[in-house]
Amino acid sequence: MGEGIRERIKKIQTREQEVTKQLEKEDGQSWEENGIIYIDGKIYVLRNRQLRDKILSDNHNPPDVGHPGQHRMLELIKRNYWWPGICNDVQKYVQGCQDYQQNKVQHMKKAVPLHPLSTPKIPWEEISIDIIGPLPRSEDKDAILIVMD
Repeated sequence: MGEGIRERIKKIQTREQEVTKQLEKEDGQSWEENGIIYIDGKIYVLRNRQLRDKILSDNHNPPDVGHPGQHRMLELIKRNYWWPGICNDVQKYVQGCQDYQQNKVQHMKKAVPLHPLSTPKIPWEEISIDIIGPLPRSEDKDAILIVMD
């Protein structure tokens, strides 16, 4: 999976200022090896939309990965790669995936359909009662009783 990406990263000659400053610190957290920048042991992906989209696609679309959600996909990518805004890019990618949106598991209960009451023909034929509470106490009361005919 990563070799094609690594070759593409090596071909990009531009270096962003923040990355150059990070490399100059020589703190052991970042280094360059064979034309690839590593930050915290992960390959730094330069600001190149096609390259980042390829990584996102490789970690979301293959059948063995199974269209993971945002958190799983982020975990998969962060094993090997890093770039500023990675979380936002993963979120946008997953939200834009048609297959994922159609097949994701819904964790919310479905709403129960409402059944309107029939209209009574004479007064007091049907009575509805509802209690609202507990509420904050006011004049030693903490509920409201509603009676409707």
